[in-house]
Amino acid sequence: MSANLKYLSLGILVFQTTSLVLTMRYSRTLKEEGPRYLSSTAVVIAELLKILACVLLVYKDSKCNLRTLNRVLRDEILNKPMETLKLAIPSGIYTLQNNLLYVALSNLDAATYQVTYQLKILTTALFSVSMLSKKLGVYQWLSLVILMTGVAFVQWPSDSQETPAKEHSAGSQFVGLIAVLIACFSSGFAGVYFEKILKETKQSVWIRNIQLACRSMYNYFGSWPGHILNVPVILCETRRSEQAVSEC
Repeated sequence: MSANLKYLSLGILVFQTTSLVLTMRYSRTLKEEGPRYLSSTAVVIAELLKILACVLLVYKDSKCNLRTLNRVLRDEILNKPMETLKLAIPSGIYTLQNNLLYVALSNLDAATYQVTYQLKILTTALFSVSMLSKKLGVYQWLSLVILMTGVAFVQWPSDSQETPAKEHSAGSQFVGLIAVLIACFSSGFAGVYFEKILKETKQSVWIRNIQLACRSMYNYFGSWPGHILNVPVILCETRRSEQAVSEC
């Protein structure tokens, strides 16, 4: 039963990841009248949904008792501001990463984005070795090399791309590639940093995710570093809006 549950979870994860990329790509390239939605707005809504989902899971762990849920949230979040402050670094990095993913999907096709973004496996492994002192075997390093080689082949220019009706210019493809590469490094570092925090504390992963999401919300609305992290995204959005107007 446990093995079936593992395969079911893997299948759901694959479906969720694939459908997310295709949906994001479609929403960013859909041609319609009026201004396009801001990527920061989508990220904020995702953080709100994350908080809601984690609160429901904490409620389930509290045996569906509202008083216990209220006590846990008050004791672990409101009464421990320093614990939430520890997540300032990963939350800021995730803020940048989530916005950059929208920039990347706005400038790359879904297949190229999906394959290139798998470099986060390589960056996560490197940060795990350096920050958590993990040991990787020969086959694991070989797998990472093969992964890096595959990404390089995907980015290799081909003659079929040199068509006048291609969807993206070379400049926009370069912007998308840089965005996804920065997202890969930020994802690897933030993920390992968050894992390090989880191992050093006794709080559940649901509580930590609530703290992380709350801190990310603060980055958007209450701190100047959050506004600075959104500047590159705003510039890319402005540039694409100007290009859309000039094409009309």
